[in-house]
Amino acid sequence: MANSFFKFKQFTVHQDKAAMKVCTDASLFGAWTVHHVSLNQLQTIADIGTGTGLLSLMLAQASTATIDAIEIDADAAEQAAVNFQNSPWFKRLNIHHTAIDNFLASTNQTYDLIICNPPFFNQQLNSPAAQRNLAMHDTGLSLPALATCLKKALKPSGIAAILLPWYRAEEWKILAKASGFFCIKETAVKQTETHTYFRSMMLMSLHEDTQHFDEIIIKQGNDYSEAFIDLLRSYYLAF
Repeated sequence: MANSFFKFKQFTVHQDKAAMKVCTDASLFGAWTVHHVSLNQLQTIADIGTGTGLLSLMLAQASTATIDAIEIDADAAEQAAVNFQNSPWFKRLNIHHTAIDNFLASTNQTYDLIICNPPFFNQQLNSPAAQRNLAMHDTGLSLPALATCLKKALKPSGIAAILLPWYRAEEWKILAKASGFFCIKETAVKQTETHTYFRSMMLMSLHEDTQHFDEIIIKQGNDYSEAFIDLLRSYYLAF
């Protein structure tokens, strides 16, 4: 059973009500985004499908931006609201309990950065728990729908950060390109040197540029890799 909370250096994520708990790849994704995006220049950030609020909290720690976190699940939205309120950045963190398309229909706000760790399993075995299905399976937010949302909500100069399973990365890049987006940075993630890639972290832009590709390995032997430690040093208590 997962712990009911996960303590970071500057904030705590309570997660007993949320279907998706704090996990290594989501934490890595948040830290990777902080490292590769010039956050000091950003004023507005949207976090689509915030869950516990983990990514919003990581971005709030590293920036002065106002962050809109959108979450369709009532329990997760309530949990994120509590996590935000208990953080040092509660005045800049806004939780919106609604579907992303409904949220965008109600506002003309556009964003310098949109971050999303979307429900990414497609036509795979569902869990008996409806809440977990909503969090994990793309019936709630398909990749074409995500591309449409990004097109509407991202500023022309903005950046979108997306985390997906490795096997869906090419599918996403083709869909995104059809909506006018280009992948300008991709980092493939391995658990260890002997594993195959299992996640892809991507930065998308409306402006074509050279795509930069690299990889990160989470563990070398029994220890976290230096690259992983360097990214998570500002967040994980162990580092």
